[in-house]
Amino acid sequence: MATSYLRVCQSLSAALRPSLRQQRTLLSRRSNSTTPPSVPPPPPVEPVASAGFSRAKALALGTGLSIGGYALYYYATDTRASFHRFIVPPALRFLFPDAEDAHHAGTHALKTLYQFGLHPRERILDVDHSGKKPLAVTVFGTELSNPIGISAGLDKDAEIPDVLFALGAGVVEVGGCTPLPQDGNPKPRVFRVPAVDGMVNRYGLNSKGADAMAQTLGERLREFAQSVGLTEREILDEGVEGVPTGSLQPGRLLCVQVAKNKKTDEKDVEAVKRDYVYCVKRLAPYADVLVVNVSSPNTPGLRDLQATGPLTALLGAVVEEAQKTQRKTKPKVMVKVSPDEDDDTQMEGVVQAVWNSGVDGVIVGNTTKRRAGVIPEGVRLTSKEQKNFMEEGGYSGPQLFDQTLKLVGRYRKMLDGYSLKSEGVDSAFAPQKVIFATGGITNGEQALKVLNAGASVAMVYTGMVYGGSGTVTRIKNEMRQKLEDKKV
Repeated sequence: MATSYLRVCQSLSAALRPSLRQQRTLLSRRSNSTTPPSVPPPPPVEPVASAGFSRAKALALGTGLSIGGYALYYYATDTRASFHRFIVPPALRFLFPDAEDAHHAGTHALKTLYQFGLHPRERILDVDHSGKKPLAVTVFGTELSNPIGISAGLDKDAEIPDVLFALGAGVVEVGGCTPLPQDGNPKPRVFRVPAVDGMVNRYGLNSKGADAMAQTLGERLREFAQSVGLTEREILDEGVEGVPTGSLQPGRLLCVQVAKNKKTDEKDVEAVKRDYVYCVKRLAPYADVLVVNVSSPNTPGLRDLQATGPLTALLGAVVEEAQKTQRKTKPKVMVKVSPDEDDDTQMEGVVQAVWNSGVDGVIVGNTTKRRAGVIPEGVRLTSKEQKNFMEEGGYSGPQLFDQTLKLVGRYRKMLDGYSLKSEGVDSAFAPQKVIFATGGITNGEQALKVLNAGASVAMVYTGMVYGGSGTVTRIKNEMRQKLEDKKV
């Protein structure tokens, strides 16, 4: 009986006790229930000091990039930057074997950069530490901030006058402009002579015409008028105090060069007069100075107009039409003469025409058709340079400076000494005729020499082609340094 009871108890105990496999399953379930497999472990917590360091590093990198970018912008847009002289011009010559293509690429680049405020500009003022303007000069009643100008040819259609003013020039000459559009001579028509920083061109006064230039300059005037809260008519009738109506900038003058069309017979003086007068009618409202070009070597017969009779008639017609300009301040008139007409008789004829017609001044110099004695002794040209040098057209380069300097001195003496009793000169106290000098000027010393010889403005063109957009700034700095050295 006892034995049976014990067996029953053992059976009940076995039945009630879980198996080993069940125990393991139960333990496994309990273990898994503490950390569900669907929840990823939390990320490690980054130390506070490490997060702060990363933010500081990013801030320092951003600041450095901003400062570096601004420094690059400031340097690249400053005319004092050396790469404007030593990198850009050689790069253009390398990229564009044709000199005219390089010209168009350069002017287009300047125009585009100006639209985005990325153009090169002069950041130093024409004022010294004492507040004086050591290079200031008064021309036609306007005090120019400096006497350096940019000659016509660089901006043929008046598309970038403000860009050129930004380079530091006191005077900018645009054109030459003909009454009707014309293509000029066949291409190629511009040839480099790098060994002597010279070039030959036979453009032939390619022009979009007076109407197109008038539209361009008119739009420029309207934008200026809007910026100062006036209308175009108010600007023309009343002007803005201290701001010339042509340049639209204080201390600057805008010259517009005009010429006849190639198809107009130079022997028909009346037809020639009509060409120039039409240009004056369309362009005079937007110019401080009108320049009559009778000296381009690339328009057949144009230089024949420098004879006293035809020149007097032509200049007289231009002056008369300029005085009709519906504007408070009438534009002045200058005539641009050739460096090749240097015989005393020829020069005296020009002087007589200037006084008798009422023209206000003379621009002495242009390209030369001469080749003899131009290349300095000892300079060897490559075969290509020699070929380019002998191309038909007008040559320009540093070698013209001596001739320019001589002509300025001679014209100054002749203009001042012309008999005031001659026919056409009424006043015994007539104002002195103004002279601008152009041809071979590449540095500050040369600029000072032509100014001391009697010119009021020294103009550059080919010097900029080889010297880049910082040329005007460099010349002015050299002038200031020369003047400072004389004081010591």
